[in-house]
Amino acid sequence: MNFLQTVLAFVVCLGSLVVFHELGHYLVARWCGVKVLRFSVGMGKVVWSRRFGPDQTEWALSALPLGGYVKMLDAREGELTGLSEADLKREFTRQNVWKRIAIVIAGPAANFLIAIVLFAGLFMHGIEEPSSKISVRSAGSVAAQAGLHSGDVITAVNDQPVQVWSELRWQFIQSAIDKHDIRLAVERAGQGRISATVPASAFTGLDLEGDVPSQLGVGVSRPAPVVHQVMPGSPAERAGLREGDLLIAVDGTPVADGIAFIDIIQASVGKTVQVELKRAGQPLALSVAPQAEQAKTGKGTVTVGKIGAYVALAPDMINVPSSPIAAIGKAVGKVWDTCTMTLKMIGKMITGEASLKNVTGPITIADYAGQTARMGAASYLSFIAFISISLGVMNLLPIPVLDGGHLLYYSLEVLTGRSVPERVGEIAQRLGMGLLLTLMLLAVFNDVARLL
Repeated sequence: MNFLQTVLAFVVCLGSLVVFHELGHYLVARWCGVKVLRFSVGMGKVVWSRRFGPDQTEWALSALPLGGYVKMLDAREGELTGLSEADLKREFTRQNVWKRIAIVIAGPAANFLIAIVLFAGLFMHGIEEPSSKISVRSAGSVAAQAGLHSGDVITAVNDQPVQVWSELRWQFIQSAIDKHDIRLAVERAGQGRISATVPASAFTGLDLEGDVPSQLGVGVSRPAPVVHQVMPGSPAERAGLREGDLLIAVDGTPVADGIAFIDIIQASVGKTVQVELKRAGQPLALSVAPQAEQAKTGKGTVTVGKIGAYVALAPDMINVPSSPIAAIGKAVGKVWDTCTMTLKMIGKMITGEASLKNVTGPITIADYAGQTARMGAASYLSFIAFISISLGVMNLLPIPVLDGGHLLYYSLEVLTGRSVPERVGEIAQRLGMGLLLTLMLLAVFNDVARLL
């Protein structure tokens, strides 16, 4: 069932974004007076088509479901003999350079516009998510050294207001990429407003693919670790743990929340640990021996310790809806920030500052599509918006065969007054196709490596 849901979520996501991208090209081409011969969803052999409109444009579904294209009347793709003078005036290469630029840029622009619409809708509706109240994972973490405490509420990062965890995490990631200090405005119970700084030096060796706040020792604030269920016959029951017990420490190590407790128990396979707790306000210590069980992680199957006691893990959730005007402004800012961060990451991969493992392909995208679809409509729509931005940015890269490559040609034409020689264009197209295929192979390789 999950597999079918993942496939469906991937097809809906990518299919809809391809359609909107190509509609951008199509609508602006029509607006500029260029004759459109075919609008295809998918690549390769046409498997179904119908003709509509005054130009009898062919609307088609093609065999390969990845991608799509708009075929315009173009002298570079065939003979123009037999066409009327009116049709010849509507041929693509006979349009002035600014019209050609508008047609080419319309596809990526459509992707950015869709992302803005989706984000604006989500911001207006409001998304229930964890607040910016944090927990500090360990006394030796970067966060602890910066003076942060569990229970602190982060109200601003580098002078940018934050209310929810996703905004906080986004600012941490941007700071890690830019390698500049994180300046935090903090509300602390009993002390009011204070400030803290995470130095840029803390980002050295940080895995930008992973959870950046977690690597710095910052996590979502969760409820106190109170046992709410004990499984019959489990190590926890045999040790005497009961529902309602407040967990204080394990082997002398304080546990601020359920995640901290679980981390210690999972790492304690094959040994007996001393659990300090409070029961009805009275301190108590119990000895528990976690039993070994197999668990799946991102690095494969590992052996972890479990005791059969369950604690609450859900963080405090808040919903912050925005007015239409504010939502649109936040959406535009979100799209801009995502574009600049994507370009920075590409630049760091080119210079070797970031790993090429960050290049992902259709398998990873499909996996995330399925995961976000199962999480709910808000998560799935947010994922579609991010993928739409990625498609827009990737298509604007100055690689021949992509929209950005054509924009490069036309920009040179604006500067020099002459079009790029046909021979140069052909060589560039081959090089661009080779580079694109290399990137696709790298993406698929990374996808398979993650699965293994």
